Amino acid sequence: MKDGVQTFGRSLLLPIALLAPIGLILGLSGALAQDYMIDKIPFLGNEILQTIIKNLRTITEVIFNNIPLLFAMGVAYGMSKNEKGIAVFSSVIGYLTLLVVMNVWLTVTNNLATENITEKGQGLILGIQSLDTQAVGGIIAGLVAAKIADRFYKLELPLAFAFFSGKKSVPIITFLAVIPIGLFIPFIWEALTKFLISISVVFMNPYYGVGLYWFVEKLCIPFGLHHVLNELLRLTAAGGTYTIDGQEYTGILNAVNKILFQLGPNHESWSLMPTLTSYLGTGQMLGTLFRIPAIGLAMYHTAYRSNKQIAKGTILTLVLTAFLGNVTEPMEFSFLFIAPQLYFVYALLSGLTALPLNLLDITTSYIRGTIFDFGIFGLLYDKTNWIHLIILGLFNFIVFYFVFKFIIIKFNLRTPGREEEVKNSTLLKEKKYKEIAVILVDALGGTANLKNVDNCITRLRIDLNNQDIVDMEKIKDSGASGVFFPQKNHIHIVFGPHVEFVKNAIGEVAS
Repeated sequence: MKDGVQTFGRSLLLPIALLAPIGLILGLSGALAQDYMIDKIPFLGNEILQTIIKNLRTITEVIFNNIPLLFAMGVAYGMSKNEKGIAVFSSVIGYLTLLVVMNVWLTVTNNLATENITEKGQGLILGIQSLDTQAVGGIIAGLVAAKIADRFYKLELPLAFAFFSGKKSVPIITFLAVIPIGLFIPFIWEALTKFLISISVVFMNPYYGVGLYWFVEKLCIPFGLHHVLNELLRLTAAGGTYTIDGQEYTGILNAVNKILFQLGPNHESWSLMPTLTSYLGTGQMLGTLFRIPAIGLAMYHTAYRSNKQIAKGTILTLVLTAFLGNVTEPMEFSFLFIAPQLYFVYALLSGLTALPLNLLDITTSYIRGTIFDFGIFGLLYDKTNWIHLIILGLFNFIVFYFVFKFIIIKFNLRTPGREEEVKNSTLLKEKKYKEIAVILVDALGGTANLKNVDNCITRLRIDLNNQDIVDMEKIKDSGASGVFFPQKNHIHIVFGPHVEFVKNAIGEVAS
């Protein structure tokens, strides 16, 4: 069950990975079209330039207008083990079917709204008026399609129906399977919504909610479950429901998309943004731009003199991975297994030092927390109070630097630079993925010991036949920043944002 939840969490990353860079483009075009920005930079008022900017905004909005469909495809791809292509195709069939079936239910029961449809929980989705299940509907369709694809992609039918055997059966069975689900959802939707809202009362609490969220989020990272928590608040009623211009938006991300990309800083709904973005990029920026650099500096200053030169390169890479790429896990994993108690302190401090976000009225971000996001959503947009983020960030930097420096020295922790021998592995830095793969395959007991090789955003996740023959020391020669067994015969190896290339290279070496 735990492994299934982890896989599900990873599958949510594919659509989110698309929303992040497209959001940067949409945010940039949105900022440059604002009246206050044109007043500051008059040449932006050029009619041709504004036509380009506004149409670029229109083009990119198509992605945000079809988020449920993206999640249907992303979940189907991530959850299916075999024939991922047919699973994705079937997820689209399943989602369209789900919309139409719920439309039929609403029509037959005389519940199809004729006006003010959003107030009754309905929406016009892909041209079909249906229950507005947001991303949840897409996720359901993706899960069904993935399960059916894995179960029936080798289905053999009698000769008369042989043409529909194998992969061709998957979309047909998905279509049929979704029909009863579409009829069942309206009966439970209200109860499910109430349950999610009950969760939101805790995590969206105006006094301690944001601190609790970031504390729990950090505790979920070692188990790979933080993606599930993130998307629960971003996409469901667990993140609250918001009425904006008479229309209801469910989840943090849907509300932010409307306010940030369509209404802008001069709209009254902008007052919601400090709270909403504290659970998104603003909260992440405290980590990526301030906490991680502070931890890196503490590690460097506590490194042994003979190891400082080698440690500097390693630590700098970990810091830049967060600063530029919004990926904090390589740094977190550098001390998680060396000192779990330090990681707990890190999680607790992350929650406590995020609490002031409730008071400082900061709106500097979208989904990610990189320096590029700060530049676009913090500096280019009006009414973001970005200077407050820097003040709070510097406070975070000081706290994390001195706490980490004290604990590392006090308990003589073997953080980077304090090992008896630091191995200068430059393979990852030089992108020698094939050499890394050769080392890993050998260290993991050879090709015959590999059952399944997968990856999430930062880690290899490998199923083994026998974990007892794994050479942990040799794995370190590959340049991995963390190695652990979350369960028997299943190993996680942390490589950061390069992980997908390492995984592909293992496939080539093992084939």
